[in-house]
Amino acid sequence: MPQTPLLTGMLVSRGYNNKNLYQSPNQTKEEGYGNAGLCYRDNALVSGSLEALIHHLVPSMDYYPDIRIRKLAPRILQLLQEWTETFPYDFRDERMMRSLKELTQRMASGDELYRKVVHQMIQVLIRKLTTLSQYEEALVKVNATATDRLTVLKAKPQAIQRDMLSVCNDPFTVAQQLTHIELERLSYIGPEEFIQAFEKKDPLDNDKSCFSDHKKTSNLEAYVEWFNRLSFMVATEICMPVKKKKQRARVMEFFIDVARECFNIGNFNSLMAIISGMNMSPVSRLKKTWSKVKTDKFDILELQMDPSGNFYNYRTAFRGATQRSRTANSTREKIVIPFFSLLIKDIYFLNEGCSNRMQNGHVNFEKFWEMAKQVSEFMVWKKVECPFEKDRKILQYLLTAPVFSEDTLCLASYDSEGPENNMEKDRWKSLRYVPSPG
Repeated sequence: MPQTPLLTGMLVSRGYNNKNLYQSPNQTKEEGYGNAGLCYRDNALVSGSLEALIHHLVPSMDYYPDIRIRKLAPRILQLLQEWTETFPYDFRDERMMRSLKELTQRMASGDELYRKVVHQMIQVLIRKLTTLSQYEEALVKVNATATDRLTVLKAKPQAIQRDMLSVCNDPFTVAQQLTHIELERLSYIGPEEFIQAFEKKDPLDNDKSCFSDHKKTSNLEAYVEWFNRLSFMVATEICMPVKKKKQRARVMEFFIDVARECFNIGNFNSLMAIISGMNMSPVSRLKKTWSKVKTDKFDILELQMDPSGNFYNYRTAFRGATQRSRTANSTREKIVIPFFSLLIKDIYFLNEGCSNRMQNGHVNFEKFWEMAKQVSEFMVWKKVECPFEKDRKILQYLLTAPVFSEDTLCLASYDSEGPENNMEKDRWKSLRYVPSPG
């Protein structure tokens, strides 16, 4: 996470009269200094008791005898500015926003300069939260439209008048529009959502703060739902019952080309969603259709996203993309969209594998630094502006086209190519059987 330079300087460089609160840079937690101490390694704070950390952060008469609000105000304002900029969603809670306003009003009273800074900070924060609310309302409308279209499709299966290829048959353009969707949805995920998603009660933490019950991960969840939607949309486009084998093969090859262009762009999330959709059972079983597809490019993409070796091939390609992004001269080369489910998995196991507190009761700073590093990288990726021109018609289709459920996909697949063994026949019969009312 971004660090406040002045406060960072306070933490690392300031000495204390209380010997329990200071260690030389060469001392480490392994040497043992009791629960009251702070432990350093290579000049970095790695652990400490909560009491010592609070003492370290909060000025007191012991080591700051001439403390005055005027002297502290610039540092507090700097901290609040970084907080509201980096974690604006914290202030969706009315209690948090009220506390922020009360604190800043006290600091700004009687000082015109501080008053202007505080006013600007609050206004920027309110604009961010308003934009977020508008985005979430738009998502609700988009999802409602998709549900309505699916209802119409179920009532009149032959009402399918459009498919992806009738809307756009250029895989490069579709990959670019997918990148638009990915970057927009990434941009609204707050860094704190990663932590809140895996939040668990610390057995050593007896704090029952009135703010601890506020947990919101809706934008992160919406992004995961987008991945699932794209996977099912790809499968739906292939399995639509009105298509013939030759048409289905063409759709398969089209999405392979889209996935390949996503890889070239650096959009690994859409790439994996497309591969997942094409590997779904209702699609993978269409052997007669697959026999008409040139699969060389798909085999290469599958190998690139192969999960073996903890996604070794993907991680290698992803490191290459991030390195390209760091030295890029064009916005297009800056695009890095990670396979999001794997990123979540990495953060989850980091959170599970390292406890918040060490055995001596110290806060485990090394764990939090590592988590901060991963989330900070994500924050860089999500700020990239999409360089491609928007196509509203394609975007609308990608976001609202009817998507079959897994059972409906299976039925459509069996209608396209009949069951080949007893297991498939039993599955087909169970799906076709509709119990009579009552």
